[in-house]
Amino acid sequence: MGQGHRLRMGRSSESGQIYLITICCDKRKPIFNCIANWICLTRSLAALSTDTNTWCYVAMPDHVHWLMQLDGRLDLSRCVQKLKSLTAKQLRRRGISAAPIWQRGFHDRALRKEEDLRTVARYVIANPVRAGLVESVRDYPYWDASWI
Repeated sequence: MGQGHRLRMGRSSESGQIYLITICCDKRKPIFNCIANWICLTRSLAALSTDTNTWCYVAMPDHVHWLMQLDGRLDLSRCVQKLKSLTAKQLRRRGISAAPIWQRGFHDRALRKEEDLRTVARYVIANPVRAGLVESVRDYPYWDASWI
């Protein structure tokens, strides 16, 4: 069995639940290292706005962190699959390789009720700083948050 299967084992999907999702690019290719590719991701997230509430996200060069809440129309796996598919189609229209864009599977973590949403969002958005890509999140263009 591949890693994607192991990542799905024990996964639950609950309407109204907030999840922190991590999706990696295939072979950790730095796809999101330019604004045009990031725009493809943002358009895909916007297309999912009827199925999810995106609290925040950050596109690192080779992966994406997405803090989102399911609204009940799609289950978690289908929602992530839809985001991957929409983004891949847009990237391919831009001439990105026909090779896979995304790794199989994804990592998810359901937030506990006692966790503060803004604290988790700040942690997500600060990923480029912790990775040493920038000194301040203000210097990193590839992120957004719903309350900003």
